[in-house]
Amino acid sequence: MAKVAFSLKVLKGPGRGCRSILALVGTRHQRRGHLSSVPRNFEDYESLRKIHNPQVPEHFNFAKDVIDKWAEKEKLGGRAESPAFWWVNDGGDQIRWTFEELALHSRRTANVLSGPCDLQRGDRVLLILPRLPEWWLVNVACMRTGTVLIPGTSQLTARDILQRLRVSQAKCIITDESLAPVIDAISPECSWLKAKLLVSNKKQDGWMNLTELSKTVSSEHTCMQTRSDDPMTIFFTSGTTGSPKMTQHTHCSYGIGLAVNGRFWLDLTEEDVLWNTSDTGWAKSAWSSVFAPWTQGACVFVHRMAQFHPRTVLETLSKYPISAFCSAPTAYRMLMQEDISRYRFPYLKHCVCAGEPVNPDLLEKWKDHTGLDIYEGYGQTETVLIAGTFKGMKIKPGSLGKPSPAYNVQVVDEMGNIVPRGTEGNIAIKVKPQKPFCLFSGYTDDAVSTALCYRGDFYLTGDRGLMDEDGYLWFFGRADDVILSAGYRIGPFEVENALAEHEAVAESAVVSSPDPVRGEVVKAFVVLTPEYAAHDKQQLAAELQKHVKQVTAPYKYPRKIEFVEQLPKTVSGKIRRLELRNKEWGHS
Repeated sequence: MAKVAFSLKVLKGPGRGCRSILALVGTRHQRRGHLSSVPRNFEDYESLRKIHNPQVPEHFNFAKDVIDKWAEKEKLGGRAESPAFWWVNDGGDQIRWTFEELALHSRRTANVLSGPCDLQRGDRVLLILPRLPEWWLVNVACMRTGTVLIPGTSQLTARDILQRLRVSQAKCIITDESLAPVIDAISPECSWLKAKLLVSNKKQDGWMNLTELSKTVSSEHTCMQTRSDDPMTIFFTSGTTGSPKMTQHTHCSYGIGLAVNGRFWLDLTEEDVLWNTSDTGWAKSAWSSVFAPWTQGACVFVHRMAQFHPRTVLETLSKYPISAFCSAPTAYRMLMQEDISRYRFPYLKHCVCAGEPVNPDLLEKWKDHTGLDIYEGYGQTETVLIAGTFKGMKIKPGSLGKPSPAYNVQVVDEMGNIVPRGTEGNIAIKVKPQKPFCLFSGYTDDAVSTALCYRGDFYLTGDRGLMDEDGYLWFFGRADDVILSAGYRIGPFEVENALAEHEAVAESAVVSSPDPVRGEVVKAFVVLTPEYAAHDKQQLAAELQKHVKQVTAPYKYPRKIEFVEQLPKTVSGKIRRLELRNKEWGHS
């Protein structure tokens, strides 16, 4: 493993500084069942829009205006004795930084970018690292230098990386030893690439070494003065159709905009330790591993796991003073497959999920075993939190919750007209007369795709759903995934949700399939759990069809079922329903 440079604190066991956090969090968790539902940063949902009134100055830089401000507050004794960043690995190593230390190390990293790498303001930096502390340092260092960060997952192939380099024209790439040979193979095709920066304790020909260079550069750095609307980061969206698009955010859209996540949805304070399990390549890491927690002065907790291991997660939640946990519904389902009754989470008080809809059955089971609700959040790479369940409000299992105070969220028709409550339509964000500052700038160098997102006064999320009489949003599916069968409109998630409640189903994907009578019908591709792999498939298909009819409207049941060993997915793990649908309809 590549150790971190700059004389970092690498410790064994809980060590010094842990006791204060244990006390702070533990004393607040005496009555877990009641405390988890009581908001600390607001009174109730109705108060959110009154409280949320962000100001966007002409100039803003998260490194200077947030990280450095917390560091200064620490110097003056105005912040509790607790880390801002806490990293552990399976070997028992730990690194803990205060905001002062985080600021110091990120300044050195910034000097590497602007010095040996010779990067200029506006240059793009492709960062592909697993959960190493340097990932966080580069994030902050790019803000300091005014360079534009482009995160990527370590799962990217050579073809993926080359495509991203070509499209972005990134001047620098930062990675570790595992991907260095892959980069070496494609870099001759990238004449614009000025610097290759390696995170490693070993030297490698053709690469500058971040670990070594950070020991030689100054710890003083003057932060670049950036305008609030200057580009700050670009994420490649892993859509189900076409090549990934570059989604651009500014210094304010994420740097200020994600305060709504940290303050209201996550309900964080300086005393909290937040663990978000998202891969470093996805926008969710920016959401909950950088901007939302550090805006609130909370501690970002990181466990370096090469893969998601349910037992490791459960043991970590039991061992460390993690008060807030954020993960995808799929991860929660994996945790529930373990004997969760063997574990106790004495410090955990707030659980949230995002990335995909969560089925009500999972919410019920998690609360039965932990006493805690899971608060769902809904958003996109292009946005900050669009909607969610917030503390203090009634949770309607299966819904996305209510609109975030960051946006005016409505359900509209194809012309951009608001539809009546209870009517299906496109989930949309109002952008006229004034576009919300926290919405993405657009798809870089792709005016056509950007324009297609807007209809009338609204930005269309591309998701279908409805808003009920109480103002809760309900998700039906992606706009191009909705199935029209015999006059009925059927969202794939509704069927997948029903199938997920059957113990034989590990995973499923629902698409339309041609039918001579109904035009199209529902077809489910099902991955079975190991216990059911050898069962009679015809009998099992009939059982699943009966099950869906029992738990949801009968017209939604899959008239066709195909059992498969795995489902086609994008790099980010999203199911490629388009590929399955094309197969059904005979499209290439």
